[in-house]
Amino acid sequence: MSTDKLTHFDSEGKAIMVEVGEKSATRRIAVARGEVRMKEETLRRILDRSVEKGDVFAVARIAGIMAAKKTPEIIPLCHPLALTSAAVEFHPFPGEGRVEVEATVKVTGTTGVEMEALCAVSAAALTIYDMCKAVDKGMVIGEIRLLEKHGGKSGTYLRQE
Repeated sequence: MSTDKLTHFDSEGKAIMVEVGEKSATRRIAVARGEVRMKEETLRRILDRSVEKGDVFAVARIAGIMAAKKTPEIIPLCHPLALTSAAVEFHPFPGEGRVEVEATVKVTGTTGVEMEALCAVSAAALTIYDMCKAVDKGMVIGEIRLLEKHGGKSGTYLRQE
């Protein structure tokens, strides 16, 4: 569902934080996904846990969860939310040199958690890059997108892939 009017600007065109205090709290869920492409050898080292900096997926998972919690500190017009859940999962594809990063964020509140899910995926992917850049500077982070969201006035969104 799209809206005809952007709500993040006032009548003079200045950026504002949208008033959500009048909205009813509802259960909201967002799922985002991205990927990191790398050399086959880099993925093998991640899966073998032989990267010198440590367990890449364990550290990237914590980075993603922390990013979801800190989203309003890095995205200026996002509201601070009392998240009820943030989960980050990794789906490696040996033979393709690719890892999918997926985040699911939940809250009962007056605004959605799409940005929190997208920030979680971004931070987890960046952490994979940081932990492996000594052996593979050519890694590519991409395809970060919202897969689905539920709740709120606009209801459910499911990406068609």
